[in-house]
Amino acid sequence: MNILTDINRIESFFRRNSALHLYELGDLDEFFFPYTAWYALEEKGMISALALLYQGTELPVLLALEDAGSVSMPELLNELKDKLPKRFYCHLTSGCEKPLEERFALEPHGTHHKMTLTDKSMLDAVDVSNAVQLDARDKEEILEFYASAYSGNWFDVRMLETGQYFGIRHKGQLASIAGIHVYSPRYKVAALGNIATLPEFRGQGLGTIVTAALCLKLLKTVEIIGLNVKTDNADAIRFYQKLGFEITTEYNEFMAKERGNRPPP
Repeated sequence: MNILTDINRIESFFRRNSALHLYELGDLDEFFFPYTAWYALEEKGMISALALLYQGTELPVLLALEDAGSVSMPELLNELKDKLPKRFYCHLTSGCEKPLEERFALEPHGTHHKMTLTDKSMLDAVDVSNAVQLDARDKEEILEFYASAYSGNWFDVRMLETGQYFGIRHKGQLASIAGIHVYSPRYKVAALGNIATLPEFRGQGLGTIVTAALCLKLLKTVEIIGLNVKTDNADAIRFYQKLGFEITTEYNEFMAKERGNRPPP
């Protein structure tokens, strides 16, 4: 196992399946890259598996996803497990959790689909004139909104610096927001996130408006837009399909915590 710092090699590996590795590609951007560590398994100078540990949030996140037919990630994670923090969140291809179970108790957080925007024409049917762009000046209002509409979400206030957050206000109050988890104009990718509507305003199409407005703006600077959604969230899946997204693959999410009374290595 090696630690990689060569951005070009990392990008080349992940470009083989951009939809699967959207987050990893976005994290190559200088806005995110200082918070990343890249662990690779190599055979004869070729990368066979590559995992990302992102530490730009309070809770580190491990992304260990592999293409269909690949079998190298479990081997990489077996070598990596003793170098990981005592507590982290992780996105894993099914079956890749087994090497981590020796050191960590893994709390399942569901199977998720990755969805990718494939029919961009469907966005044009949405009237987005009432959506407004949000920025850092709206931080306190946004935090209050998420406390009511989407508690426990993964909102990083740094993302407001990207300019890729949209909202709708009703009588001066934020009623719906759509934003991003990852955005990179350099690598032409974006991952949507933190999309929510206050309970009293749901069912009025506000989420459709802010999400479409966000996607239309993103398409001015990126080529691939994707998102993650739980496989049992049928309403959300239909919502994104109506905006032109389609399911491309699936993976599992876990909270990992080091087991107690673990013997020293």
